[in-house]
Amino acid sequence: MGLIQNILAVIVVLGLLVTFHEFGHFWVARRCGVKVLRFSVGFGKPLWSRVDRHGTEFAIAAIPLGGYVKMLDEREAPVPDDQLDQAFNRKTVWQRIAVVAAGPIANFLLAIVAYWALFVVGTTAVAPMVGDTTPNSPAAEAGLAQGDEITAIQGEAVSNWEAINFKLVSMIGFSGDLAIEARPEGENDVVVYQLPLRDYLTRQDPPQPLETLGLTPWQPEVPATLGQVIDGEAAAAAGLEVGDRMVAVDGSPIADWMAFVNVIRGSPGESLEIEFERDGERRTTTLTPGRNRLETGVEIGYIGAGAEPVAWPEEYQREIRYGPIEAVGQSLERTADMTLLTVDAIRKMLIGLISPSNLSGPITIAQISGDSARAGLEAFVSFLAYLSISLGVLNLLPIPVLDGGHLLYYFLEVVRGRPVSEQTQAIGLRIGLAMVGTLMLMALYFDLMRLW
Repeated sequence: MGLIQNILAVIVVLGLLVTFHEFGHFWVARRCGVKVLRFSVGFGKPLWSRVDRHGTEFAIAAIPLGGYVKMLDEREAPVPDDQLDQAFNRKTVWQRIAVVAAGPIANFLLAIVAYWALFVVGTTAVAPMVGDTTPNSPAAEAGLAQGDEITAIQGEAVSNWEAINFKLVSMIGFSGDLAIEARPEGENDVVVYQLPLRDYLTRQDPPQPLETLGLTPWQPEVPATLGQVIDGEAAAAAGLEVGDRMVAVDGSPIADWMAFVNVIRGSPGESLEIEFERDGERRTTTLTPGRNRLETGVEIGYIGAGAEPVAWPEEYQREIRYGPIEAVGQSLERTADMTLLTVDAIRKMLIGLISPSNLSGPITIAQISGDSARAGLEAFVSFLAYLSISLGVLNLLPIPVLDGGHLLYYFLEVVRGRPVSEQTQAIGLRIGLAMVGTLMLMALYFDLMRLW
């Protein structure tokens, strides 16, 4: 069931992103007088199609992992004399730039609209309260303590753990004193803590911003009660059901959910005697956790089960909501921040501060799409917005075959006063295909490594 949900979620996500991207090309092409021959969502044989009064075929194809807009162009096929003025290659260089840039711009606009909707509807975030600090860690040595509420990092205000994580990830490679402002429990004044860092998060795989500082977010005690059991996994095979409360493992009492998780993670492939409570009755079963190999090579156990959700105290919750006008500015700011974060991550990967193994391909995207869909509409829309920004940024990279590569040629044409030769473009195309193909293979490889 989880696999089916992941597949459906990634089809919906990619379908929306591709449709908006290609619609950007399509809409501007029409405004520039370019004849669009086909607007296809997906590749391969069309499952459905229709032709409008302008002669454009709209199609939904069998392979839902992409899409394209095919325009009238003399470089691809002969064009009748009476339609030459509608050919893409006959348009001015600025019109061609507008048509090509419209795809990535549409992705950024989609992200802005998604963030705007989230800000208007309102979201509830968990206050960034420190739960604990690791002994001898930068956080502990600086004086941060349990109950402190973090209010700013490097002078930038933060209101939840998501904002803190994004800010910390943007500082990969940082050396110096990290300034964290926090309000001690029960006090009104803010204290500034200085955490000395060197080459922060450099080449960590994956980056662990909070753990590296020695910070653990506060969370309410989670009882060892099952809130989710996945069909076909170890928990279901052992006969465990939603609502079962774990009491003991091999005779040792279980205090809370994390204690149960730690036992499971440390027992891959081992047979465990589980004592649990169902409907007030004590029962026992034998549970054998599956094996999951981390990227570090360490094996951990897993059983395909999740904890029963617990309510967070109101004092630890923060509602983020803006009016329709104010939300416009907030959504523009969030989109800009996420765009800069994505560009900076690519730069740091190129110079070696971030490991290439952080690349994600279709498998990881499918897993995250499914997880965000199951987590609720807010998480799904937020992930959709971030992925749309990533697609926009990647398409603007100056690599031939991508929109950014075409834009590079057109801007060179503006500077030189004449188009880049077809021979140069053909060489660039081969180089671009090799680069994109290599990146796709690398992403797929790292996907499979995570899966295994």
